[in-house]
Amino acid sequence: MGASFFIGHGSPMLAIQDIPYTRDIRRLGEKLGKPEAVILFSAHWVNQEQSLTYTDSAYETIYDFGGFPDELFRVTYPAHGSKAIADEVRAQFQAAGIAAQFNSTRGLDHGAWVVLKHLFPGADIPVIALSVNPLLSPERQYRIGQALAELVEQRSLVVIGSGATVHNFRKLDLRYPDRVDGWAKEFDDWMIRHIQSWDTDALFQYGRLAPHSQDATPDQEHFLPLFIAMGAGDKHRKPELVHQSYQYGSLSNMILQF
Repeated sequence: MGASFFIGHGSPMLAIQDIPYTRDIRRLGEKLGKPEAVILFSAHWVNQEQSLTYTDSAYETIYDFGGFPDELFRVTYPAHGSKAIADEVRAQFQAAGIAAQFNSTRGLDHGAWVVLKHLFPGADIPVIALSVNPLLSPERQYRIGQALAELVEQRSLVVIGSGATVHNFRKLDLRYPDRVDGWAKEFDDWMIRHIQSWDTDALFQYGRLAPHSQDATPDQEHFLPLFIAMGAGDKHRKPELVHQSYQYGSLSNMILQF
């Protein structure tokens, strides 16, 4: 049996930081052991048609950011893909009526490798990277994840939605790396309560019902992977908050297991 998670990828600097959050990601990886593969939806791969990587080779590490220390640009994550697992994933999508296309050239962006560098530091687990379409409703995001729920039930696969529950660069205060803004935590606490009761009716209307939703989620592609991960855990419905912390006031570092 596999597992499904939402994991915040925060700042790219997480890749080289040793803080409580990165230590919790590492501890989670130790608990997971060595699954067959990781199926990861990254907020930094936006595409209107569902896409997934299709290769057996090692991935290129994509540095899709600027203005960070040189040390960060020396980080690599040469995990391999798996055409066989990608075939299974697309077959599940097709069975659910979801069109999906293969991409044989894309590498791993920082939405993927910042998380995976701590989760599976040996880069020895096959990875299938998938795109996110921020134009789809929360309900449809959930169905994308739900299409993979049977695989999660039957196989030792890890599904990850990688993004951020609160992601608003205009609200960050880089002078205070450890400060927590009350409004950001209030939004997250509302979301966590409704996840713990699996109240999808409320969650799908978070933009109208959740406090501070407009400030928390101006970049929809970062929040919506949450619903994909939740859908992939639909057969279990036993959510667990593994970690909750913040950097720079409102940049959320969150691990949710479904």
